[in-house]
Amino acid sequence: MSTPLEKLAPADQRKVAVYVPYCQGNRRNALPFALSLYEQGSLEGVRQIEGGKDIPFIASWTTTSLPSDLTRCRLQFDSNAELSYEISLPNFEFVNFLIELLIQYKKSRTIDFPQGFYRKLLHMDE
Repeated sequence: MSTPLEKLAPADQRKVAVYVPYCQGNRRNALPFALSLYEQGSLEGVRQIEGGKDIPFIASWTTTSLPSDLTRCRLQFDSNAELSYEISLPNFEFVNFLIELLIQYKKSRTIDFPQGFYRKLLHMDE
């Protein structure tokens, strides 16, 4: 069972220090919480569809300790196995997407990955 985002405790400072070089400016304030979320290995949220119905998703990912290691993330939409997508990317990049998710959550109270994440997930940037 994952911790609600409001109740995330910051990750250990030693773990945070390893990721600081990969995180710019005021985004570093969210880094300890993004790492704590990363360590949970899963998240439930909703993909907001402009002008349409939001689609619930469950995201799960592998966790490792080094920023350059690969994280394999899987998203399943609407509890439908046919709507499953998977992506592998460096941990530091995935943690940066989690930072964006947390920053957006503070503003909208909606748990959703940023647009850049979906572009990578759907191979739109290739």
